[in-house]
Amino acid sequence: MKIFFTDHRFGLILISLLIIASLLGCNYNEKPSSKNEYTNTSNYVSKVWKSDNEDGTYTNPILNADYSDPDVIRVGDDYFMTASSFNCSPGLPILHSKDIVNWKIVNYALPHLNYKECFDVPQHGKGVWAPSIKFHNGAYYIYWGDPDWGIYMVKTNNPFGKWSNPVLVKEAKGVIDPSPLWDEDGNVYLVTAWAASRANINSVLTIWEMNAEGTKIISEGKHVFDGHENHHTAEGPKLYKKDDYYYIFAPAGGVSTGWQLVLRSKDIYGPYKEKVVLAQGKTDINGPHQGAWVETQTGESWFVHFQEKGAYGRILHLQPVNWVEGWPVMGIDNDGDGCGEPVLTYKKPNVGKNYPINTPAESDEFNDGKLGLQWQWAANHSIKWMVHLPGQDYLRLLAYPKPETTTPLWMIPNLLMQKFPAPEFTATTKLKLTLEWEVWQSKMAGLTVMGNDYAYLALAKDEEGYKVELYNGSMIDKYTAKESLEAAASISSNEVFFRVDVAALGLCSFSYSEDGTNFKKIGMPHQAQPELWIGAKVGLFCTADPRFRMGGYADFDWFRIDELQKK
Repeated sequence: MKIFFTDHRFGLILISLLIIASLLGCNYNEKPSSKNEYTNTSNYVSKVWKSDNEDGTYTNPILNADYSDPDVIRVGDDYFMTASSFNCSPGLPILHSKDIVNWKIVNYALPHLNYKECFDVPQHGKGVWAPSIKFHNGAYYIYWGDPDWGIYMVKTNNPFGKWSNPVLVKEAKGVIDPSPLWDEDGNVYLVTAWAASRANINSVLTIWEMNAEGTKIISEGKHVFDGHENHHTAEGPKLYKKDDYYYIFAPAGGVSTGWQLVLRSKDIYGPYKEKVVLAQGKTDINGPHQGAWVETQTGESWFVHFQEKGAYGRILHLQPVNWVEGWPVMGIDNDGDGCGEPVLTYKKPNVGKNYPINTPAESDEFNDGKLGLQWQWAANHSIKWMVHLPGQDYLRLLAYPKPETTTPLWMIPNLLMQKFPAPEFTATTKLKLTLEWEVWQSKMAGLTVMGNDYAYLALAKDEEGYKVELYNGSMIDKYTAKESLEAAASISSNEVFFRVDVAALGLCSFSYSEDGTNFKKIGMPHQAQPELWIGAKVGLFCTADPRFRMGGYADFDWFRIDELQKK
């Protein structure tokens, strides 16, 4: 369009007014002017948590999110991590780093939990427990224990690409936490622990022999450690070899109250000497254990482990490791007894060069038909749950019918969720609910904080028009929950902005807005709770009553994580 001005002063005034109007028009109704502000880029930087202090130091946790039971390896100049994913789909997240401090989600090794059909519905607390990632002979391997079905393995030559279908290495109930070792003599071993809930025993570690391909256990197994007297709940072992010694790194003492134990022997089957090498001590870092020892290119040793944080799940810390008389001492050993305490702030690992800040993705503009890798479903996902086309700048969740009329959100498989990213944050989304054919009964879409106790804010419609409703839910057992409507308010249209403010200790306050600027609180604050073995999650949904399953969908324009604004 061409504009001609006969008076240049009028033109300058008009241009100035247009500039001012564009500046004043920036609100949540619009897409951000810079894609880098919210969308996934090569280096996403969180607005709510980063560990890298940009001065050669880092502050723990390196990941303030629920990456439970981590394992880490280095291949050349690249570090790869995986973690437990339980019943969430896709499973087995693959994170990549160049310096062990800055991490990015790059893939999932298990697109579907397709080794058992039972995961087509939520199986809270079940599924992929405590994996181990290894690199051997040009291939990447991940082993994990499903406490109900056995030990599984997937592999690939490219961790950024497709992984193999799962292989059942050992069918068993209650055998968990596998970690393999390819020995120099050609023998292949696997160490495991036991889940008392299925096997009726725990606190014992067992070594098994595998075939050369690592696809099958070929021995009856031998117990190599009994922790009943001094190290109850010994589990999560990682098997290594260094300087002719076999080492088993194993947490003990319980998830939130335990310590890191290391066992050492020159014979794979023992006897093993033992030493506690990391404990809480005088710090605030409870239960510092279960993770991975990794060496940098420059020969430094580091240990990545988790800390149990209630509703926030198991967040990840990084500890320096010094080897003293053949034993790893983790963290800082202030009293010289060989058992370290966790560090809070420390110098970054020496990996030969410096790398920019990079954090796992959180916000998502839902552009171009691609979901961010931070998202997981509550069960094996179905192509019938969403439409997200190339060139489309929103996410369409279809009003997929619940299994039954009374099914609570607790058992809805089509919940799209992500981990809490920090102790405090704000999550906001913009959505539009389309009912189609005015079949409005019990079709709803909204924003949820999910855990054993949960809450969700929904957009729905009744005879009087559109409304927002706040529901509270509470788990009864793994398969049932009860829900109640806490508050409701009428709105003028089928478009709305939903927000949840997550404050310290997981206190969640829901609000809504019709213009993206003025938000109204609804209901009482909700106390976030962990789920079974995982932290609370925040996410999106769209559901329908199975009796009225004709059409309906919700378009989510974007989902954004921002700093919590203190009132």
